[in-house]
Amino acid sequence: MHLTLASVSPRRRQLLEAAGVALDVRPSGIDDGRLSMGRCTPAEWVMALAYLKAAATACQPGLGDGTLVVGADTVCVNAGEILGQPRDITDAGRMVRAMAGTTHEVLTGVALIDPAVGRRSIFVDRSVVTVGELSDDQVAGYLETGLWRGKAGAYNIAERLDAGWPIRFEGSMDSIMGLPVARTIDAARRGSACERPSAGG
Repeated sequence: MHLTLASVSPRRRQLLEAAGVALDVRPSGIDDGRLSMGRCTPAEWVMALAYLKAAATACQPGLGDGTLVVGADTVCVNAGEILGQPRDITDAGRMVRAMAGTTHEVLTGVALIDPAVGRRSIFVDRSVVTVGELSDDQVAGYLETGLWRGKAGAYNIAERLDAGWPIRFEGSMDSIMGLPVARTIDAARRGSACERPSAGG
């Protein structure tokens, strides 16, 4: 099995490589920051973005025979608000402070496309994360590190657990970090196609 990852995310690449998956990286060129979700649900939104990224890469010339293209997108949903990647340090601080002392969802949409025949498989994986209370010094110190850049909800769960933040979660840590690896590999191996996205997770 060989995958082409339609993402510039180093975390997604690292997760797949750690699982022993042969892959190459071909960014889609999709800037989702310029897109609007309209009236769709957060789950529909992340699946749509994942599919747009995978489809854009699947159209690129020179893909190897037998490769499957994988697109993914992750958002946090806190009190009904979708939290993607923060725009700047002020936005990151707002996100972290809003999630402290609350429980939020993490949704990762995944799309796999077989460019040779056009088959596709699309799904969303859902996890639940509870963040305990954080002091002003903890938040300020974290913001100064710059580790919030490029991360949905302005945090990486593995980094924050290592840093001692009070975090509990239900679901897949891989998915919270950007890609539910086991589920993605299973879908790739099955090679199943869905005519419509499944919102189960």
